[in-house]
Amino acid sequence: MIYQSDALTVERQEGDIAELRFDLQGESVNKFDQNTVNHLTAALDAIEAQDGLKGLLVTSAKPVFIVGADITEFTSIFGSSADDIKGFTATNNTNFNRLQNLPFPSCVAINGFALGGGFEICLACDFRVMSSAAKVGLPETKLGILPGWGGTVRLPRIIGVDEAATWIAGAAEQRAEAALKAGAVDAVAAPEQLRDVALTTLRNAIAGKLDYASRRSAKSSPLPLNDTEAMMAFFTMKQMVAQQAGRNYPAPVKAVEVIEQARGMGLEEALDVEAAGFAELAVTDVAASLVGVFLNDQLLGKKAKSWEKKSDKAIERAAVLGAGIMGGGIAYQSAYKGVPIKMKDINQDGLDLGLSEASKLLAKRVERGRMTPAKMGEVLNSIDATLSYDGFEDVDIVVEAVVENPKVKQAVLAETEQKIGEDAILASNTSTISISHLAKALKRPENFCGMHFFNPVHAMPLVEVIRGEKTSDKAVARTVAYANKMGKKAVVVKDCPGFLVNRVLFPYFDGFSKLLRDGADFQAVDKVMERWGWPMGPAYLMDVVGIDTGVHAGEVMAEGFPDRMKLDFKAAPEVMFENQRFGQKNNIGFYEYVKDKRGKPKKTVTESTYELLAPIVAERTEFSPEDIVDRMMLPMATEMARCLEEGIVGSAAEADLALLFGLGFPPFRGGIFRWMDTVGLEYIAKASEKFAHLGKVYEMTDGMKAKLAAGESYY
Repeated sequence: MIYQSDALTVERQEGDIAELRFDLQGESVNKFDQNTVNHLTAALDAIEAQDGLKGLLVTSAKPVFIVGADITEFTSIFGSSADDIKGFTATNNTNFNRLQNLPFPSCVAINGFALGGGFEICLACDFRVMSSAAKVGLPETKLGILPGWGGTVRLPRIIGVDEAATWIAGAAEQRAEAALKAGAVDAVAAPEQLRDVALTTLRNAIAGKLDYASRRSAKSSPLPLNDTEAMMAFFTMKQMVAQQAGRNYPAPVKAVEVIEQARGMGLEEALDVEAAGFAELAVTDVAASLVGVFLNDQLLGKKAKSWEKKSDKAIERAAVLGAGIMGGGIAYQSAYKGVPIKMKDINQDGLDLGLSEASKLLAKRVERGRMTPAKMGEVLNSIDATLSYDGFEDVDIVVEAVVENPKVKQAVLAETEQKIGEDAILASNTSTISISHLAKALKRPENFCGMHFFNPVHAMPLVEVIRGEKTSDKAVARTVAYANKMGKKAVVVKDCPGFLVNRVLFPYFDGFSKLLRDGADFQAVDKVMERWGWPMGPAYLMDVVGIDTGVHAGEVMAEGFPDRMKLDFKAAPEVMFENQRFGQKNNIGFYEYVKDKRGKPKKTVTESTYELLAPIVAERTEFSPEDIVDRMMLPMATEMARCLEEGIVGSAAEADLALLFGLGFPPFRGGIFRWMDTVGLEYIAKASEKFAHLGKVYEMTDGMKAKLAAGESYY
């Protein structure tokens, strides 16, 4: 043994070859935490001190290679200076340079995910052999930063500027076939042959059959582009990347700029440019937010897995009540993810619509080459469309997705309870109706909970699992396990009107209604909020959700929280509803919708909207973008703070992710609590005071005031 630690080992293989094997103890994956970085330094010391070595094989003892840096360590650097951040990247840059400059060739066997720093160490090796089951990539721009251990330097010099810029800016994982075609790896092998192929490659390099010196020279030299070629290439790339990334995500464009700036430099100078770019991005609010989203997602995943472990029974058969678009979407998602499902409706037209929805979604996958026709048939066959309860005694969970009416839901749930096994779970896909209220119709309320999907089911990741007063841990655990199986992000919340997401969405909509009442142009509000980062402004969002649905849900919320959500004026959505303008579902709401060439509804402005609103709104008034944002966001922020303080949601992290996954909250802002931390509670307090006349929903909660007084933040 040449070197041994709890992160990696180095030992001789076949006399003159050393094997550097990553195996981080106590972890399911290898990652470059500070401990591993330090041990790699020591391991390289030991390798360089050895006599008689002729080659180095780099491997992983785990099913994956290395997933990258330890992101949990990133949070400590966000408040640091640029010099401190450069120090964070410097140690491993020195390690990778030493690895690249060993006095003998190196070859890495990539047996699983090699991402970020895990791929960057591969780029520092002379030869790369990849398992056909592995994936490689540089995903750093997804976190608001750029590769910090030589990725922007070595990759362009290995696979060319265009391809490297696309990989880095796009942050996508690359399969073995694509990596080989691009030249990022030298060979692809079946998993069981990977080690042998890597050793053979290394021996050929030792024997002089493969030239590694010229490879090293290319990685350490300027890019082979003249000024004209460079100008044209980088101008085009930056334009394309900027258009795709959008104005709120600076990292992809910065990564291309770093490659451009370092194009005429050698390795050391180019790494300095990369380090400066990394440091510049690392101190941005965007990076803090996106890294926060990543860490929150890990926390949410752990919580969901923890609930799944508590489940005493696997979910193998499911059922959904109510077909149509929502029922069909649930049936599709369940069947596609491997859980056969019965889809029941009271009429054949509903079943036909549900099956049509599932077929349409599957056909799209086939068209895009993501599914074979045979697999599509298999998935469709696992959806059993039925008008009866035959076979319901064998299902493990039933999701009720009928019309949003408490009496109808209670009747359907009570009837269904008699047709299923005593141990089966009943769940309601309700968006606003109290789970505890619905449970009053049931004999086994402990086996009942909410399972609120967001529309469209296949596209929206979030599922709210709602615990009623009598819901058991068993019901929650099995429902979360089912959500996990469906590939959804489950957030467990307590019962209240609107639960979590809709409870905070409707104060946001009320803020919109008050702006229109006071003379704001709905188009102007949409544009400001879209520029702020929302995928669609409030008027457009109402049209997509359905104004009839929104008005009905708004009434439920007003009844539940009359001190904050009962409006004392006629609101714009009511006017739209009274005039049968329901949004996209009947092609006219705030906007009018005409189908484009692809058959998708395209919004256009109609003067009739302004004519209908004229009797209930003030004279047209110009509001500053700052005031529009504050008037829209403060109600959402204060209501979410109440949810946290009341224990409706377990943590700020879960609350923020619920808005990201359920509403499309701008990821670069991290969530509502991350946004409040970014602007500061002092700013929130001033805005709250400024708009206090608009009602209690603009008033800071006691918990918010306490945090402000103590100088605390949510993260």
